[in-house]
Amino acid sequence: MTDCFTLFDEPRRPWLDAAALKAKFLARSSAVHPDRVHSAPEAERATAQECYTALNAAFNTLREPKDRLQHLLELESGAKPGNIQSTPAELTDLFFEVGRLCRDVDFFLLEKERTQSPLLKVKMFQRAMDWTNQINALQTRLHAKRGELENEVSAMNVLWESAPPEPEARRAALPLARLEQFYRTFSFLSRWTGQLQERLVQLAF
Repeated sequence: MTDCFTLFDEPRRPWLDAAALKAKFLARSSAVHPDRVHSAPEAERATAQECYTALNAAFNTLREPKDRLQHLLELESGAKPGNIQSTPAELTDLFFEVGRLCRDVDFFLLEKERTQSPLLKVKMFQRAMDWTNQINALQTRLHAKRGELENEVSAMNVLWESAPPEPEARRAALPLARLEQFYRTFSFLSRWTGQLQERLVQLAF
């Protein structure tokens, strides 16, 4: 299994500085970009393409907290996290709010699609703005929750920095169960943010 942290000379840890990671990616990907070796022998071009592809994949994995935590869990435990079965207790209220708002907006979008009267279409526009405002307000709350999680994950770095290098001792010292909880919470927040964003796009038409 490729260690994405190693590709960027980063120690394994839950939190990475996004700006510093991006700067490393741009510098390293530029050095191995296929366009720089377009006139080189085929073997050299293939190697450059392979390195460039690996860097892109590693960057995409490390830049998103959900994907980075999943990757870190796989590296430290040797196994992928199990399937997400249930919503974390602390997200229950948000789960119901997102579900209810998505259903209500879907009903509105269906009604809007069936509306033919110009007068009613004007009213539909105002209602669409109201739904947009509700989605934006909920998105703000989801972003705030994400920010709280990011701070908590960042505070865990010290535990990784002090963990012993031996695999068994390392697994015993690291709070992998807690890290998996964070991974699952980020997964739900990402999913809900995507669902709400889809409705925003549909409301804009």
